[in-house]
Amino acid sequence: MFSGIVEEVGRVSRFVGTKLTVRATKVMSDLKVSDSIAINGTCLTVVARTKGTFTLELAPETLRRTNLGSLKPGDGVDMERALAVGDRLGGHIVQGHVDGTGQVLSLTPEGDCVLMRFSAPERLMRYIVEKGFIAVDGISLTVVTRDASSFVISVIPYTIANTVLKERRPGDPVNLEVDILAKYVESLLKGERPG
Repeated sequence: MFSGIVEEVGRVSRFVGTKLTVRATKVMSDLKVSDSIAINGTCLTVVARTKGTFTLELAPETLRRTNLGSLKPGDGVDMERALAVGDRLGGHIVQGHVDGTGQVLSLTPEGDCVLMRFSAPERLMRYIVEKGFIAVDGISLTVVTRDASSFVISVIPYTIANTVLKERRPGDPVNLEVDILAKYVESLLKGERPG
């Protein structure tokens, strides 16, 4: 489980076949093989590490459902280590199970902030509500407004400076994870049994 509070922006070192290697500093302090780490909001398992890099294997489902398949050496990635028992939950409950990808539609300055509009697949829009949570590339964010096919977030300067959002431009794909509580509520209202 994660909180959507990005710890560090790492850089892709290599991406060969299904193995992604990332350069990092802060998250390396206690990262070990078999640990879970969120990369652009995608929960992955560390399969190898060196002094300044770690390697992950991506399953075909991960490549289909996320923006990770388009990464190339030098690209930035948001990173968050899994929460430990007793950690503060500064964002919201994020599983690292990406629901789909959206696209950056526009960036509009508003004071020191930036209003960012993203598209989202129709099947996810029903879970996106004004003032609700959403994870975009693993970042816990609050929805400002929405319409039938897109939503807007207001990004503060700190978040822009310390996440991959500073590198995002219109047309770029982003990973989306909607609020798990909304999905459970819908399932319960439909009378479905989880699992």
